[in-house]
Amino acid sequence: MKTLSTFLLLALAVPVCHAQQFKVEVNTSSEPIHSGKFQPTVKGLSDYKCPQWFEDAKLGFWAHWGVQCAPEHGDWYARQMYEEGNGDYRNQIEVMGHPSVMGFKEWIPRWKAEHWNPDSLVALYKRCGAKYFMAMANHHDNFDNYDSKYQPWNSVNMGPKTDIIGRWAAAAKRYGLPFGVSVHLAHAWTFYETSRGSDKKGPLKGVRYDGWQTKADGKGTWWEGYDIQDLYEQRHPLSRNNRKWDWETDYVTTPDQAYCDRVYNRTIDLINKYDPQVIYFDDTYVPLWPVSDCGLKILAHLYNKSMSEHNGHLEAVATGKVLTEEQKQTEVWDVERGVPDDIQPQHWQTCTCIGSWHYDKWRYYDNTYKTPNQVIDMLIDIVSKNGNLLLNIPVKSDGTIDPTERSIVEEIGHWMQINGESIYGTRPWVIYGEGPSTEKKNAIKAQGFNEGNVKLGATDVRFNKKGNVLYVSLLGVPQSDIVVKALGKKGKLQAKPKKVELLGSNEKVSWYQAADGLHITQPKQSPCTEAIVFKVTTNRAL
Repeated sequence: MKTLSTFLLLALAVPVCHAQQFKVEVNTSSEPIHSGKFQPTVKGLSDYKCPQWFEDAKLGFWAHWGVQCAPEHGDWYARQMYEEGNGDYRNQIEVMGHPSVMGFKEWIPRWKAEHWNPDSLVALYKRCGAKYFMAMANHHDNFDNYDSKYQPWNSVNMGPKTDIIGRWAAAAKRYGLPFGVSVHLAHAWTFYETSRGSDKKGPLKGVRYDGWQTKADGKGTWWEGYDIQDLYEQRHPLSRNNRKWDWETDYVTTPDQAYCDRVYNRTIDLINKYDPQVIYFDDTYVPLWPVSDCGLKILAHLYNKSMSEHNGHLEAVATGKVLTEEQKQTEVWDVERGVPDDIQPQHWQTCTCIGSWHYDKWRYYDNTYKTPNQVIDMLIDIVSKNGNLLLNIPVKSDGTIDPTERSIVEEIGHWMQINGESIYGTRPWVIYGEGPSTEKKNAIKAQGFNEGNVKLGATDVRFNKKGNVLYVSLLGVPQSDIVVKALGKKGKLQAKPKKVELLGSNEKVSWYQAADGLHITQPKQSPCTEAIVFKVTTNRAL
């Protein structure tokens, strides 16, 4: 049996090619691409059109849940527990033991999902406004949360010993919600490189962590018969800088043929088994781009399969990050924890979370979740700019959400019951809004990450339209009469207001249009403690 060190010596003997000069063409013989009009090139995918159901949906809920939720210590635990001095490293030693003996794999048997009820959670999310539901298929930790043909380290074989994605999908179908999956596995290649380190000080200085282990080391353990390197993926030379996200640098060791094939096969298997309508890639554009054609072939398969199953109509959605204008013609742009400054010509999505991506119990104890008011303001702002909000509600190790999370979801649901018509099925107006927040630039950084830099408040206004109705949302309860400048006789509204109503209220709204704006008298009572929405009906379609 070859040891890991043997694999490394063989790999080191092969020159590492610069990613821009090296392209791995994945082998599709095990999982053929569905035939159809879409071809696995940027040009061959450029006829993509976002389906109407997704443009109308506006709000999705997401269960970013997997084995990294078992420690209940936040995101990227499987990597950071090997970084000496890190909070996750200290937690690992306190709770489990030193990473040389108790590596991340030891959390897998502790993730039991013993109180998980997917029907109950999906029903809650639908009742509270979700128009699609997403679940995490795998993360950078490389563990598949489904009955995986190509990854033996999966939730059916170990851990919860159940098909997580299969049961989420069945629940979504029962409650009539389009189902999506998120795929984060491509960067497992570098994610666990920290597991090949060792302490630089202390009594275990120089003792290697468990990232060097092989299948032979599992003899007599709970994981006997499994190759730990199928999970950790450390059969390659270390990268010069494994925090780099861009494959096209010489800081990152180029993924090999076998790895690229595994990413492709696992993702095609996932699509074929569970038929998701949405697939979210936690990648710059698509998995392994531009070192491999893996992601392009996955897109072509997804789109062609969707068209063949929907009488020639494309109903599938794929999302990727940091897209060029050309790439935005091939899939939906996803902005992580952020929002662009203006209306976007193509439909897009923000993905964010009320806390940490993976469940962090300290968010609950310290009460540092986003408030319902913050989420609602974000939703309105995103929709005004032609986007959707995908909101992660982190799930605990046992499969439940905590009381604060449930309260936040229910308060969002209460607001949506009153104001949902101003969100669902709407489209952007000629401008997205007015007020102090519109006067500040807030540039996106890489994947996004500009969330919360600009404060939103009751003097900020957002617009969106449906037919001959313009919805005017105030991001808070007004403390005085309101003047909406864009709706003045000399403003942007090229139609005549006929009626103004306050959603959720029977109170007669007093208003008049002047040259400087639409004047609305402050309501005596607000139907919501968060944003309020005025419905302005005009004399013609907008």
